[in-house]
Amino acid sequence: MDAQTVIAKRIALELRDGMLVNLGIGIPTQVANFVPPGIRVFFQSENGLIGTGAVPDEGMHHRLLTDAGGRPVTALPGACTFDSAMSFGLIRGGHLDMTVLGGLQVDSSGKLANWTIPGKMVPGMGGAMDLASGAKRVVIAMQHTAKGKSKLVKQCTLPLTTARPIDLLVTELAVVAFPEGRATLLETAPGVSVEQVVAATEAALVIPDRVAVMNIQ
Repeated sequence: MDAQTVIAKRIALELRDGMLVNLGIGIPTQVANFVPPGIRVFFQSENGLIGTGAVPDEGMHHRLLTDAGGRPVTALPGACTFDSAMSFGLIRGGHLDMTVLGGLQVDSSGKLANWTIPGKMVPGMGGAMDLASGAKRVVIAMQHTAKGKSKLVKQCTLPLTTARPIDLLVTELAVVAFPEGRATLLETAPGVSVEQVVAATEAALVIPDRVAVMNIQ
């Protein structure tokens, strides 16, 4: 199982029936492919769509159905579209139960940097700041390392997205929460030891007496 699939499958286990959930660009969009059976989740895209489904098969996309990054999505029966004012009213009004965003860095206290790298051209901040500040729960989907360097760091060196700490970080190696502002290891991926997670992590981790294994198939 590749790293992105591990992350998406584990985050899908955080979904609950009836939730209104925003999926950011990249790995987060894959979460819609792994909704647990028996529950219905309403996925929102900040460009103005509630009711997004799984990513369409190649050649089956509709040019007018895209996520916020312009990538093809599907729409489930009963889906609705609306303008950006309504979309950001939902986000800023605190009506999202959860948002799943990508990350460039997360620090030991749960602070997130995910919208820009200084000196590099980016299209804009998009909805990341609104989502990370306005959703009831913020979950980050991020690969643990990049070019051999940990992305779970002591302190973010990239510009922060929000002053609010995230609630949960899921990587291909681990699940980390931030109670009382301390990075706490909750789970390891199948076949990954606590020692391997610690070795791949710059931030100091709180290690409970019992660390579970991700329950993914």
